[in-house]
Amino acid sequence: MSSIPLHLLDTRSKPEKREADKVAKRLRHQVGRAIADFGMIEEGDKVMVCLSGGKDSYTLLDILLQLQKKAPVSFSITAVNLDQKQPGFPEHVLPEYLRSIGVDFHIIEQDTYSVVSRVIPEGKTMCSLCSRLRRGSLYTYAEQHGFTKIALGHHRDDMVNTFFLNLFFHAKLSGMPPKLLSDDGKHVVIRPLAYVRESDIEIHAEAKQFPIIPCNLCGSQENLQRVQVKKMLQEWERNSPGRIETMARALGDIRPSQLADTHLFDFANLGRAEPGDLPDAHAWLASEGTSE
Repeated sequence: MSSIPLHLLDTRSKPEKREADKVAKRLRHQVGRAIADFGMIEEGDKVMVCLSGGKDSYTLLDILLQLQKKAPVSFSITAVNLDQKQPGFPEHVLPEYLRSIGVDFHIIEQDTYSVVSRVIPEGKTMCSLCSRLRRGSLYTYAEQHGFTKIALGHHRDDMVNTFFLNLFFHAKLSGMPPKLLSDDGKHVVIRPLAYVRESDIEIHAEAKQFPIIPCNLCGSQENLQRVQVKKMLQEWERNSPGRIETMARALGDIRPSQLADTHLFDFANLGRAEPGDLPDAHAWLASEGTSE
């Protein structure tokens, strides 16, 4: 029996291989363009790739490793996984895979599962607390080991989803930026898959036969707000193919003068005939409720 790992065996037909190669080439192009557009990776960077065991983070690691070979700058890659001690989690899968491809890696072991399960009532959304605990663990590890960039596997569809999630449920126009500085100013987080479609990731993950590990902590919570928004976007895409791409492009074409945020655009002084202070809302409302 062959000792070659399943994900290294190529059992695809010629048409399937051509399509997979085409998608892989597109992924490399889109990731490379995102890195360049947002200045994600510099000379000498130590990049920590957060690997969850899902298709997105596997694809992120795979494409970065491919680009690293011919990149115009020299940078290192370390895959880091947070083992949250979920019951039934297959601890052997990621180490075996990462050793098979020869990449530097580290597994952080922290029982965030018990914390989330104890604090969040049964049936309630766990994602928020789970994300905060996971982010804290990863940030701490990055700081302790001198990583200059933290790479996450969020893709184009995630970014559009987050925009509408914030719009519908939090009344704000904000999303998931391709690059950000953490609140404490210590970490630069990058999302190299910012231009990549989820459907292409699915094709690439299938072609590569990544050993996918499902998240069972909250996967059964079908009424999550994020799940609702994703279903809405999928329906829009079915009815009007290309709509998600259009919305994704809109996130990079913001026009403050066409919105209503007075902190981003000086509407008050727009087209004024004379300079000087303007009456505030209290002045305009001072006579409200009075009678002649």
